[in-house]
Amino acid sequence: MLVLFETPAGYAIFKLLDEKKLSQTENLYNDFQTPEAASRVVKLKHFEKFQDTTEALAATTAAVEGKVSKMLKKMLKKQVAAEGVHNELLVADAKLGNAIKDKLSLSCVSNTAVQELMRCIRSQLDGLLAGLPKKEMTAMALGLAHSLSRYKLKFSPDKIDTMIVQAVCLLDDLDKELNNYIMRCREWYGWHFPELGKIVTDNIAFVKTVKLIGTRENTSNTDLSDILPEDVEARVKEAAEISMGTEISDDDIENILHLCDQVIEISSYRTQLYDYLRTRMMAVAPNLTVLLGELVGARLISHSGSLVNLAKAPASTLQILGAEKALFRALKTKKDTPKYGLIYHSALVGSASTANKGKLSRMLAAKASLCTRLDALGEDSTLELGAEHKVKLESRLRLLEEGNLRRLSGTGKAKSKFEKYQGKSEFKQYPAAADSTLPTKRTHSESEDKKPLIEEIEVPKKKIKLESGAGTSSLVKSEPEDDDDSSSKKKKKKKKSKEPSEEEEQEAVEVPDVSESGKKKKKKKKSVSEEVEDVPMEEEVPEPSSEKKKKKKKKSVSE
Repeated sequence: MLVLFETPAGYAIFKLLDEKKLSQTENLYNDFQTPEAASRVVKLKHFEKFQDTTEALAATTAAVEGKVSKMLKKMLKKQVAAEGVHNELLVADAKLGNAIKDKLSLSCVSNTAVQELMRCIRSQLDGLLAGLPKKEMTAMALGLAHSLSRYKLKFSPDKIDTMIVQAVCLLDDLDKELNNYIMRCREWYGWHFPELGKIVTDNIAFVKTVKLIGTRENTSNTDLSDILPEDVEARVKEAAEISMGTEISDDDIENILHLCDQVIEISSYRTQLYDYLRTRMMAVAPNLTVLLGELVGARLISHSGSLVNLAKAPASTLQILGAEKALFRALKTKKDTPKYGLIYHSALVGSASTANKGKLSRMLAAKASLCTRLDALGEDSTLELGAEHKVKLESRLRLLEEGNLRRLSGTGKAKSKFEKYQGKSEFKQYPAAADSTLPTKRTHSESEDKKPLIEEIEVPKKKIKLESGAGTSSLVKSEPEDDDDSSSKKKKKKKKSKEPSEEEEQEAVEVPDVSESGKKKKKKKKSVSEEVEDVPMEEEVPEPSSEKKKKKKKKSVSE
């Protein structure tokens, strides 16, 4: 029986001298206590060494995936199949054994006993492989481990993000230097021609104009059409004739021109460096570049240290990356934490309104985290994921800005969720008709108007008493009451205003008289009610009745 053993240095084929040892695996480790004892159980037949790390990595990855590499196939054909003896081949991996059986028609065995034998051989591998030094084996194992881990993570050594870190740091330094140089140039030349700085606002155009004209006396004879527009050129020439600047010497203008040369060189180098950074970002992190832009993506990689470190960070960390001081200050003072860091400078967050910047930065950080992991650990370097996420975020931003209700899915759940978290602007007006103050005033006034009508009903009682005391017929007294309604009402109103208490006393006094009258009063009431019904039909005004009334009063007084 033959044993196939994989090492970092190459493939080894051992011959099992005592096949009975496989049946006694419980005490098999006792036979591998020393190299001499191990050599009595197994013997090295052939060792195939790897030429370089690439070949070792290819063989190892093939073995991990359960495939037969080219090197292993050639070795097995020469050493095992060429002998013609059908020996069993002991293999550690069952998948690899099946692959060897399919391609080379060799019977392979893989079980727990074989695993124990492999473990024992590994413990005495230095003694069994006599021609291979231990230091060399350790170095090969370390190199293969690094190569295999890089392959496992799908990390390409061509994607070197160190260049991006250095380039973006240099770009920031160049921006600072350019600002300082341009500010110094404007201030220096402003003593000689101060009006030029107000007319030409672009920094590079200003520097090129200063380099071309020199002193302001040469402005009228200089052609500035290549640098400035026609209207700006005309204004510069007009300002040069009436300028209030001081005169400077030739040495001064020569130093200013040297400074202008430096500014132009640095600006051209900055443009070249920016193009280099853009190409490197598209090669290293294409999805992140499409989503956030070259500068923001490069600054995130530089801040985290590398692309892999940025891929390991969660989306919440990526969102506030660059705002660590504000974060810890907010945690210390127990205030609101920052919503964005370096991601704030991306085009998507910049185009959002102030109310939606926090929401969009959170969504953008989540998508950027996915794109970073694909760029760092993925095999394919395409722009599909970054472009797809960018389109989604733009549509989401449009939805947040406009506030339109759109169906995000086929069901109505999306609409209900949107209504739940989106504020509705409904205009409600106070119903003036439902105000309860006006109706109460009206009822009060109506009740006041009805009061005199109730008193009018009580008036006939007093007149009936007078009739009973005089002993005259009710017909004569009832008619003038209806005729003189207007006069009687006026009198009643005067009595109400002047003597309300007297009326109450009269009523209290007159009530017992009504009870004394008895049957006569009831008959008189009936006659009065009948006569009142007949009064509207009689339109005559009986004036003599009032005269008789006065005479009767006089008689009663004389008596």
